[in-house]
Amino acid sequence: MTTAPEPTATHESSTSEVTAHTPIIGVCAAFETATWGFWQQHAAIVPSTYLNKIAAAGAIAVGLPPDERAARNPELILDRIDGLMLIGGLDLTPGSYGAVRTRKTEATEPLRDTFELNLTRAAMHRDMPILGICRGMQILNVATGGTLHQHLRDQGFSEHRPSPGRLDDETFHQVEVRPESHAAALSGSGIQVVNSHHHQGVDVLGEGAVVTAHALPDRLPEAVEWPRHRYVLGVQWHPEAVELTHALTDFVTHTTPMRAGALLA
Repeated sequence: MTTAPEPTATHESSTSEVTAHTPIIGVCAAFETATWGFWQQHAAIVPSTYLNKIAAAGAIAVGLPPDERAARNPELILDRIDGLMLIGGLDLTPGSYGAVRTRKTEATEPLRDTFELNLTRAAMHRDMPILGICRGMQILNVATGGTLHQHLRDQGFSEHRPSPGRLDDETFHQVEVRPESHAAALSGSGIQVVNSHHHQGVDVLGEGAVVTAHALPDRLPEAVEWPRHRYVLGVQWHPEAVELTHALTDFVTHTTPMRAGALLA
């Protein structure tokens, strides 16, 4: 197996021209303790890997920190973006899908959960394109009434977080992807190799959801889509990782600038 390039902290610029019609992708930020320079404090974080893949697909990313006001009125944000990305992070609060905490429940951030669930439901209502990655796929499932397995190993599934803190070849495993799906446009159809970094997964599917990729050999849902919508895809793997060559072009091309400034340009 060839050696994957090392991740870098630099932001890669897209060569595409930026205009008023360039899609704006809102990326829901992680909300955790971070360290930079002399500081260590709670911060909203969007890793550069997500930003790089969005820029490479011809869009502009804007970070969306959890906000109680926007959670109550998601339209404040949705009126200003063309697509929504839900990224990885902490466990969802079990109460958000009708469960209780167990000894295997890890750290949660209730404000982030509420913010992202409300934003997702409102975005789906207006048929805004959404891409959910890892935790983001779980947010999509819970937002539509689905549930999660709180710890996969307890339910007899394979280990899906073999190397905590890594997304390289040590985390690679096979998935079977349905042809002619959004998941196939992202990764290719049939048997594909992806990465994995999660200890929870989809249990009961949300309303309108269809599984378009399964992990092998344990058949855990690895991609879920909502076919009644223009573009709503959740993947359990990390396509933003530099170790995978997955482009976000299909997601970005499904966005249609609806902001007033774009329409008037």
